[in-house]
Amino acid sequence: MPINIDEFDRLPDEALDLTEGSNAHRVLTFLAEHPDEAFRQQEFLDRLDVKAGSIGPVLSRLEDRGVVRHKGKYWTLGNDERLASYTAMSQTFATVDDRLPPEDQEEWLAHAEDPGT
Repeated sequence: MPINIDEFDRLPDEALDLTEGSNAHRVLTFLAEHPDEAFRQQEFLDRLDVKAGSIGPVLSRLEDRGVVRHKGKYWTLGNDERLASYTAMSQTFATVDDRLPPEDQEEWLAHAEDPGT
């Protein structure tokens, strides 16, 4: 989706892409779902749809911004206060997903109002 030039000019030089589906978003969401654990890079690769050559740079960029931290080979969420709300939101969504059955698009369409009327 394009942005206007004024919005482009306001972006920092090293803008971090946290849009849904980005590698950074996948890593942060995963860590937010596991706030009391730390993981090795291989474990991210095994659990997330992130290419092997991308995980190291993604983790490094997230660490540069203070949203993740690491010791040795292990990575976890950073101590930034903003992450507490992100973690709570991710856990809420996970709880809702666990409680509700998967949605069936055909069932939704069967009960949808006809927009032509």
